[in-house]
Amino acid sequence: MVSGGLVQQKTLKRDMDCEGIALHSGLPVKMRLCAAAPDYGIRFHRTDVDAAQADIPASYDHVVDTHLCTTIANEHGVKVSTIEHLMAALAGLEIDNAIIELDAEEVPIMDGSSAPFAAMIEKAGVVEQNLPRKAIRILRTVSVRDGSKFLKVEPSEMPVVNLEIEFECDRIGRQALSLPMTKEVFVEDISDARTFGFLHEVEALRQMGLARGGSLKNAVVLAEGKVLNEEGLRHKDEFVRHKILDCIGDLYLAGAPVIGAVSGSCSGHALNNALLRTLLADETAWVWETIETEEPVETAFWGAEPAMVPA
Repeated sequence: MVSGGLVQQKTLKRDMDCEGIALHSGLPVKMRLCAAAPDYGIRFHRTDVDAAQADIPASYDHVVDTHLCTTIANEHGVKVSTIEHLMAALAGLEIDNAIIELDAEEVPIMDGSSAPFAAMIEKAGVVEQNLPRKAIRILRTVSVRDGSKFLKVEPSEMPVVNLEIEFECDRIGRQALSLPMTKEVFVEDISDARTFGFLHEVEALRQMGLARGGSLKNAVVLAEGKVLNEEGLRHKDEFVRHKILDCIGDLYLAGAPVIGAVSGSCSGHALNNALLRTLLADETAWVWETIETEEPVETAFWGAEPAMVPA
């Protein structure tokens, strides 16, 4: 943390490896998180394809599918899917530049949350770089809607995510949560919230050749209004917390922290991406700013608390 100056960009201090199962294919995946140069951003690199076609920018305009998860692809059609939990960890721990090497088309699901990825980043260590961190400050409200579902972002000094969900399942029902987006809040209150689904949906997906890697080890599964996982829930409102986690990961595809208040109802990957496309296409709705801190404080991963100066 810089005291009385600019907040610097960050990358990993050393590379970290992990292995896991792909949620939909059920195949084993090896992944490596690697350091990257300033202004490099976040990029995926497929080690199982031709090197000339292997790089995929983690960018909102490379999203090609939002059904069940977020999938990005490059101009060669090379894809990486289920990126949202890893992207949330990178956002939450304020990593600006990184290369993610994968030997498969999916990011490993791990335990269905961002916590294992956050632990990898913390174990690798974080190093400041010699360029300042920039953010996207919201100047006016932008919203997207799909029937009764909606998502919007509006100007705010303190970045906040305020989401609500509603399911006919009694165990979930209506849940709403509003949280300031600081690194501490992400690590303590959001990162361990797991993805969830219903047993009848899992069975249908498997008949379609999907969710082959899904299990009670990497998802909260419900049937007849009950949680099937023996250990129960990590939070009484773990479901809405996971929706916030997904939103954080998807919105980090803006390529920088977003300074604004995000709120929505029953939104998901599709609306998350639609919001970014609508927002960034309107240059009157946002502005680039360089993050500056006046005192040694823990900044939010979306730029909470530090003062902002025009880039």
